[in-house]
Amino acid sequence: MTPLDDKIPEKIKRLGELAYNLWWSWTPEARELFRRLDYPLWRRTKHNPVQMLQEISPVALAEAANDAAFVRRYNKVMLKFDHMRNTDETWFNQTYPELKDKTIAYFSFEFGLHNSVPIYSGGLGILSGDHAKEASDLGLPFVGIGYMYPQGYFRQHIPSHGWQEANYEQLDLSKTPIRPVLTEDGQLFKVGIHMGGRHIFVRVWRIEVGRISLLLLDTDVDDNDPWDRELSARLYSGDTEMRIRQEILLGLGGVRVLRAMGYNPDAYHMNEGHSAFLLLECIREKVAQGMSFEEAKAQVQKQTMFTTHTPVPAGHDTFGFHLVEQYFAGFWDQMGISREQLLGLGGHEEEWGMAFNMTVLALRLSGQANGVSKLHGKVSREMWQPVWPSRTVSQVPISSITNGIHVPTWVAGEMNELFTKYLGPNWVDKQDDPAIWQRMADMPDEELWQTHLDLKRKMNNYIRSRTRQSWINGRNDPTQVLTSGTLLDPDALTIGFARRFATYKRASLIFRDVDRLCKLLLDIHRPVQIVFAGKAHPADEPGKMLIQHIYNLAKHNKLGGRVAFVEDYDMHLARYLKQGVDVWLNTPRRPREASGTSGMKASLNGIPNLSIMDGWWAEGYNGANGWAIGGAEFNDYEEQDSYDANSIYQLLEEEIVPLYYKRDRDDIPRGWVEVMRETIRSNSAMFSMRRMVKEYVNGMYVKALNGR
Repeated sequence: MTPLDDKIPEKIKRLGELAYNLWWSWTPEARELFRRLDYPLWRRTKHNPVQMLQEISPVALAEAANDAAFVRRYNKVMLKFDHMRNTDETWFNQTYPELKDKTIAYFSFEFGLHNSVPIYSGGLGILSGDHAKEASDLGLPFVGIGYMYPQGYFRQHIPSHGWQEANYEQLDLSKTPIRPVLTEDGQLFKVGIHMGGRHIFVRVWRIEVGRISLLLLDTDVDDNDPWDRELSARLYSGDTEMRIRQEILLGLGGVRVLRAMGYNPDAYHMNEGHSAFLLLECIREKVAQGMSFEEAKAQVQKQTMFTTHTPVPAGHDTFGFHLVEQYFAGFWDQMGISREQLLGLGGHEEEWGMAFNMTVLALRLSGQANGVSKLHGKVSREMWQPVWPSRTVSQVPISSITNGIHVPTWVAGEMNELFTKYLGPNWVDKQDDPAIWQRMADMPDEELWQTHLDLKRKMNNYIRSRTRQSWINGRNDPTQVLTSGTLLDPDALTIGFARRFATYKRASLIFRDVDRLCKLLLDIHRPVQIVFAGKAHPADEPGKMLIQHIYNLAKHNKLGGRVAFVEDYDMHLARYLKQGVDVWLNTPRRPREASGTSGMKASLNGIPNLSIMDGWWAEGYNGANGWAIGGAEFNDYEEQDSYDANSIYQLLEEEIVPLYYKRDRDDIPRGWVEVMRETIRSNSAMFSMRRMVKEYVNGMYVKALNGR
């Protein structure tokens, strides 16, 4: 049963059930079903079927139920939906039939599943969401644990002065596919946890993601004091004490919620160090069963895996020993160790002194650990070698599994149709097979180019429609309207830069020599334009200064409307940008980009990357599928920035712009289309989430599930 059932006619009654399972979001036939129900409403709700079914008129639903063609589509989709949920013929069951009754618990601070569920901030959350979707597709025995965040991450507004404003809005749960977990007698399911001398209650919400469930923790319940109710209110907010409380709740509370709901995981996967306290809870459980600490530790190590995403020491969570002692007072007794031993499990020398480091805790107690690209694995081994002082860097037990993207989520509908036509109707099932992508050679230039132009037009129309709506709502003044993309030229070579605004990502690098850039932007015959989007962390003042700098440049008439900043970057806007620009720009300070997945999404849709050789691009670039910035490395940041900026200008002036505008008599840039074709052919299988999850299964999960 769903809250929508009473409204929907009997013939199409299960539309509500479908809306409450995010499987629809990556299944073209299901998306098309909702789209045909009421297309203007589909657009207005930003493709949110739960909200759509709430707001749609009973007349429209009755018309759909009496439309034979719609009912046929509905029946076909529901047959596919039921087959997905009920079949045993999944990759995991067929490959590891002896493990199908085991359980993998996946912990992450955020999950980016769909824009209707704003409990994510950026790449870490999107990766977690993609991981969950692919776990469903492959049939893994998988359950996710995260946070509900009733206020989610902030909505970004850029006033005319350019300084980012962060607005938090209470999430209307009735408009999301999130439902409460209830007890057998219909009451809220709650679990208690003792934390720092206080008893806190956690309620649980559930999101269905295909075959799997995500369980989301929430402390906003009447039993808790106001301070404790705020614990799960927002993503990445509050001081250090709030952060340690959130991480205790995710780690310890997450394990206890699983136990209370009847789950008995055989393997635990921690996505970043936020949930590493679960290791202490798992050891405590085993000590309570009669094991010694060393025996319990050895057992927990066999069951646990840890993925680190941060190649910068300052990016890892650390807490003063006094905070850990405050919140774990007496807990060490339950683990069979002393206070000093517990603190020593995470003890690490930081720039400001000894502290409790969550990554160090995870590395010391997890049986397996990995970085998220080959380069990041190497950097991580160097960074964390002091945790194993008797080992050389090459002996540090941190491997690497390069990130990927959930292909059905991020491929444009138009590209999907093109791939189906030329790669075969079952191309999605074989997406991680490089042989499938060799068929790109059969795709005519004309069709690939026209599909790209259609997507570029859709992106421009969407940017303008967003700005128009903001103007109607009174949120923008004329300056904001002009800087947000309304002046973009639909025919100009369009560069996209969209990601979190942190200083190491060097968003303003391309503006280092504005006069030289202007010659490219304002060329009458071969114009170039740049679209920016992204948020800075609310506490990141330098990141907000970067946004303001770029926003002020976008306002300047000297740049002729060739620079735009589109506010409030989210998954919905991301799809348009990563499918509609011509070039994807990425300028991190090497080697600080652990992996990066935005360029993978652009690449899947035929958009070549112009990127520093960092993260995934160090593996993906082959000389013919995009462009590599720089090449030389300098110790001085100014010297490095000057060198890299000059490389960008040189590539644009000598290679990228001429190639884009070199057209034949049919107005098709044949050389450019060949680069598009190669970026799809060379990168799609290698950087698919399917390849990534299979690597986790074969290399890590199976070992943990078997207790080895």
